Formats: sequence, structure tokens, C-alpha cells
Amino acid sequence: MAEEEVTLHASGEDEAGLEGGEELDKEVLAMQARIQEMEAEARKLQEMQAQVDKDMGSANGEESKEDVDSRSIYIGNVDYSATPEDIQAHFQSCGTINRVTILCDKWTGHPKGYAYVEFADPAIVTNALVLNDSLFKGRPIKVTAKRTNVPGMLRGRGRGGFRGGGYRGFRGGHGTFRGRPGYRGRRGHFAPY
Repeated sequence: MAEEEVTLHASGEDEAGLEGGEELDKEVLAMQARIQEMEAEARKLQEMQAQVDKDMGSANGEESKEDVDSRSIYIGNVDYSATPEDIQAHFQSCGTINRVTILCDKWTGHPKGYAYVEFADPAIVTNALVLNDSLFKGRPIKVTAKRTNVPGMLRGRGRGGFRGGGYRGFRGGHGTFRGRPGYRGRRGHFAPY
């Protein structure tokens, strides 16, 4: 009899476990369906973003930086009160201007004193170079063709490279450190020579 009660008791737990298991299975299936919906939405958003990027690229013509730089000039010694409209009026006689950029300090927002002008055609740059040393708001401006920055080691080694460039101390004939003026050495004695 004791065995029958145990089996009945065990079978009763199994029935309750099946009902709870069915509810869990339904919840898991509902979660999986929601995940599939979210993945489908994500794929649609990626496709839409790719289409927008493609449309924007074709609208801009996907110009390379070298092409833009070949049509641009650098203007130095620009008055701090100058506006893009002022610069455009000064260079309007050269040709069609696409964009005027006045660089500002990122912390203060004040102009740095130089600007860039992008023209519609690279041939206009030679016309604009004629305005070098012309007066703009009472100041002589420097006008040069904009250069394209070359990343990496092609520009040189920079300051403090292998051959000179900064203060480099060395051990002299007397075993003293020489380099910076007034350096007293590690042991605390002054070595003027």
C-alpha cells in the first residue's frame, strides 16, 4: 500500500509539472517569436540605412579628399571678426565658391585666424593665389593652395627623431651628464663643463 501512495503521489507531481512545463513552453515560444520579429525589424533597418547611405553617396558624388583639396585654398592671417560671407565676397571675383570654412577653437569657440575656401573648379585656385598679400579687413592675408595631409611616415620623423631635434643629454668625458643648462647631475654636484 505504501508503494501505491508513493506512485500516486509521484504521478500527481508529474501532472502538475506538465501543466507548469506547458506554460513555460508557451512563454519560451512567445519569446522566440518576439526575437524573430525583432531580428526581422533589425534587418529592415539595416537595409534602409544601406539604401540611405547609397543615395547620399550618389548625391554627393563621393568625392575623394584629394579632389576637394585640389580645388581649395588656405587663407592665413584672417581677421577674427571675419564671417564666411566676408571671405566669400573677397574671393567672389575668382570664380564659383562651393564652401567657406573658418576654423574655430573647440574649447572657446573663437576663430583661430585661418580659413579654407573650396571652389567649383581646380583652375580657379590659380586665380585665387593672385590675392596673396592682399588686404582683407585691414590685414594682409596669406593665400596658398591647400595641401593634402599624408598620414604616416611619409612626412618625416618629426621633432626629436634619430638625428637631433631636442635637448639630449650625454655622458661627457668626465662622467658627467651634459645637456640641459644648469643640470646638476644625479649625485648633487654641479658640473659646469
